[in-house]
Amino acid sequence: MRPTTRVAGRADVRGLASVFAQAFHDDPVMAWILPEERARTVGLPRLFATMLRHFYLPYGATDLAAQDTARDPLGGAVWTPPGHWQPTRWRGLRAIPGLARATGRRGRAGVRVTEALERAHPHDPHWYLAIVGVSPAAQGTGIGGELIRARLATCDQLGMPAYLEASKAGLVGYYERFDFRVTREITIPGGPSLWAMRREPR
Repeated sequence: MRPTTRVAGRADVRGLASVFAQAFHDDPVMAWILPEERARTVGLPRLFATMLRHFYLPYGATDLAAQDTARDPLGGAVWTPPGHWQPTRWRGLRAIPGLARATGRRGRAGVRVTEALERAHPHDPHWYLAIVGVSPAAQGTGIGGELIRARLATCDQLGMPAYLEASKAGLVGYYERFDFRVTREITIPGGPSLWAMRREPR
């Protein structure tokens, strides 16, 4: 039975945060922010939960895939609609305690990543794919692709471009399958690189 896709709500925060924490455990950017494995294991679920609650769920564009009979998600794709890629000052302030608990003494590294991404981010109207991840047990089953295509169909209907950052060179080819193209390389000062990618509507 194929998983079904639906829009995530607040009741899904813990499950989605767990999926993203597993999917991004060995991600170069996350490993740079939290270099100690124990810190990542504890901090990443907190980090993703905080981001979901304060930055993303309010816009109603976070999709998850789950089996019909299961509440726990197998994967998720976090999008922001045009004009909402950057958290408001109020949302940012409310998120500070959770972000601080997640990153501890490595909080400054997280700020460096955020600042670099913001400098590179386009300012014309677009849909932003902020996070996409699938639980390790379900990777390679096509769930991630289904989640991406579902929202790209909306982009095409509305005539809107889409934007993302690939945190691994190996992911560039994956996103190119969905017609994303690299627009620039983003270098974190003292840290890893990411690749900004954009897709024009079809």
